[in-house]
Amino acid sequence: MNTPRGNDYYALLARHDAMRLRKALLAPDRPGPEALPGRAPAGPCRDEADRRLIAAQLHLVTPFEDLITHLYEAMFRRWPYLRSLFPESMAFQREHLALMFGYLTEHLDRPEEVTATFTRLGRDHRKLGVRPVHYEAFEAALREALRKQAGHQWTEGLEQAWLRMLRFAVDAMVAGADAALTEPPYWHAVVVGHELRRPDLAVLRVRTHEPYPYRAGQYAALESPLLPQTWRQYSMACAPRPDNVLEFHVRRTGTGGVSEALVARTGVGDTLRVGPAAGTMTLDDDLSRDLLLVTGGTGLAPAKALLEELAGRRTGHRRVHLFLGARHREDLYDADWLTAMERRRPWLRVVPVLDDGPGAGGGTVADAVRRHGDFCDHRAYVSGPPEMVGATVRRLREQGLPGERIHHDPVLGAGDARR
Repeated sequence: MNTPRGNDYYALLARHDAMRLRKALLAPDRPGPEALPGRAPAGPCRDEADRRLIAAQLHLVTPFEDLITHLYEAMFRRWPYLRSLFPESMAFQREHLALMFGYLTEHLDRPEEVTATFTRLGRDHRKLGVRPVHYEAFEAALREALRKQAGHQWTEGLEQAWLRMLRFAVDAMVAGADAALTEPPYWHAVVVGHELRRPDLAVLRVRTHEPYPYRAGQYAALESPLLPQTWRQYSMACAPRPDNVLEFHVRRTGTGGVSEALVARTGVGDTLRVGPAAGTMTLDDDLSRDLLLVTGGTGLAPAKALLEELAGRRTGHRRVHLFLGARHREDLYDADWLTAMERRRPWLRVVPVLDDGPGAGGGTVADAVRRHGDFCDHRAYVSGPPEMVGATVRRLREQGLPGERIHHDPVLGAGDARR
């Protein structure tokens, strides 16, 4: 990065940062997201003509995997120094970007939801070292990729519709990053506990060097020095504690990824980086309703955190049903903790749902919930594999539980996104 071109790149970063600081000092109360230097701010993609045009011509640029290949080829060819912002393996990055393109093109009629999603994404991307200038490079590379993917069928009108859609999302990301300027992009932590509960599953306890703000039920991205710039999301399995210790449940889902590094190649004394907390699976101040917790696999982690918080601030006599899905009884890796919690807390009932045993009658977790009664007056929290979460949420809504009382983290796809 000591080449003249590399020096130009850092000078550009410094110039953009100086411009943003100057604007903030001159107009600290200016509302709305800051536009990227060099172009007009984007308005919401509300225009029905834009939505119809993008949807009608989506076949020109799908599958998104091919579009993304062209995009990264263009970006790294024109700006090779940007490659250092990405992990060595780009497989997860490509998958995630394809999901984001899919989400964006499918939600053009819901600008408020898109704004909220990409505002959170912009806050989270600070840990990767992403600056506003990088979005300009992304836009230029995307334009080149779109033209290459669509070929002679590409039109100027379609390109402008895509750019308006992209700039709307990017402006939300920039606003999210700017709103989080007073918090660290990540926290340094040391591993203080590492227990192998099964050959493919570990419970990690890490202590951050400074207080880490989060709420029970939220998740965070972890990075191991064994895989620089490679972050994966895991839920905290404990309520906030005064000793700054966080607990994570990690299942190894493949070889060569973050989960393998954390399960098989991490030990006490090793360091990690922890991204900012995110997620909405948190308890309301109003505990007037009974709670339904539905989990599968390491989805137990956020449910465990919620139970810890409930035990600490328990009021009234609300009941909590926890349905715990697993393939085999030995997969209930935290059974001792659950047994002790149920014994001490008469308001808690734990219902194991086993694929190969009687449990709650076998079958899926969603089936077990349906058989056990009417939960339409409850507030539900669902966590686990994407397929289980999706099936359970659908079943609960079919049974009459309003969507606003069903909490779950974003379901990105059928594959496990925490490799």
